Amino acid sequence: MEFTIKRTFKATAKQIYKSWLSTQGHTKMTRGTAYVSDKVGDSFSAWEGYITGANIELVPYSKIVQSWRTSNFETDEDDSQIEILLNERENETELILKHTKVPESGEHYITGWDEHYFEPMKAYFDQLN
Repeated sequence: MEFTIKRTFKATAKQIYKSWLSTQGHTKMTRGTAYVSDKVGDSFSAWEGYITGANIELVPYSKIVQSWRTSNFETDEDDSQIEILLNERENETELILKHTKVPESGEHYITGWDEHYFEPMKAYFDQLN
């Protein structure tokens, strides 16, 4: 299965990109412990290791592509993939998340993105800007 989520934040594309790909920034914006790198090929973990993956493609301030899986994935299930596109206009940035190759039992990840990423990110960037 796959799905796309669009959310708008009061932040620049650069702020979101740099926060997503920084251990300190990712941890602050999601309120969950993360270890992240801004280099292609490097692995990452988020939410105390519940999420793991690797950076596949990085286009500064506009695109992030990562392999992605949670500890709920079965061992025989392939990693899913997330593609994040950042479209900045005026004082806001639209984030488009396309999550593909999600296991059929993964519908709960749609609400998980809102609860564990987009709601805390909104609060974080609202206080910064």
